[in-house]
Amino acid sequence: MRVELGDMTLRRVIEQEKPFFDPLTFFPELTAAQLDENRSWLEPLALDPATGQIVLCIQSYVVSTPDHTILIDSCVGNHKDRPTRPFWHQMKDDTYMRNLAQAGVAVEDIDYVMCTHLHVDHVGWNTRLENGRWVPTFPNARYLFAERELAYWQAENEKEPVGPIVDSVLPIIAADRADIVRSNHELNEYVRLLPTPGHTPDHFAVRLGKGRDLAVVTGDLIHSPLQARYPELWMRADVDPKQGCATRRSFLETYCDTDTLICTGHFPSPSCGHVKRWDDGFKFAMID
Repeated sequence: MRVELGDMTLRRVIEQEKPFFDPLTFFPELTAAQLDENRSWLEPLALDPATGQIVLCIQSYVVSTPDHTILIDSCVGNHKDRPTRPFWHQMKDDTYMRNLAQAGVAVEDIDYVMCTHLHVDHVGWNTRLENGRWVPTFPNARYLFAERELAYWQAENEKEPVGPIVDSVLPIIAADRADIVRSNHELNEYVRLLPTPGHTPDHFAVRLGKGRDLAVVTGDLIHSPLQARYPELWMRADVDPKQGCATRRSFLETYCDTDTLICTGHFPSPSCGHVKRWDDGFKFAMID
């Protein structure tokens, strides 16, 4: 997929797209009745009829401006120890790199890597294994981490090692490739961060467009179209569910019935669309 945004372009780079989790555990307050009520429009794209699991897309977005090439979120990565997630543990898969190449992008082309937050499926390709060491995958890139987000995970890692921090974040800092910024940072006239806390303490979305928001890359402020229908539906990994719900509703209200393209982190393909109102919630009109 290639989307033209004025004098910018946006492309998706998919690592995985498949059923992953049981919706009733993924969303702890979702009821079986609510799920059944919405099954007809969720299936088959967002909810797999065969397994009953939520379909998620694990992907990056590549944004090309007149001045820079930017990678937003870096998926899961290879050779990473993820024992609690068998489907991500010690992956040895060339899908991501093949899809990056098919998008016309080499690792050397990336000027900035922006991690909306520091969860396992958003930092993995920050690094690659080389001679037993974790080194930056994108050798010419500066990696942007939100200040309070990084501080939170560094503190957690000091209590007990957090795999994605150990192998995908700290090596970037050690290599002096990290830029620690506030979550309202403006990179340039085309790219601005938007604080969207709740899922993690200093999560940010990325606003794209010169002079106005032509598109926004959401990261994990929303995981499934079901959370658009019910913005107060929180997911199990939210650090602050109440804040996350407020952030999600405010975000959806802001972009509802506008022409801003919303580029989600995990919705099934095509993952991008426009926010429309649906009773006291919202729905996504996916692009073709």
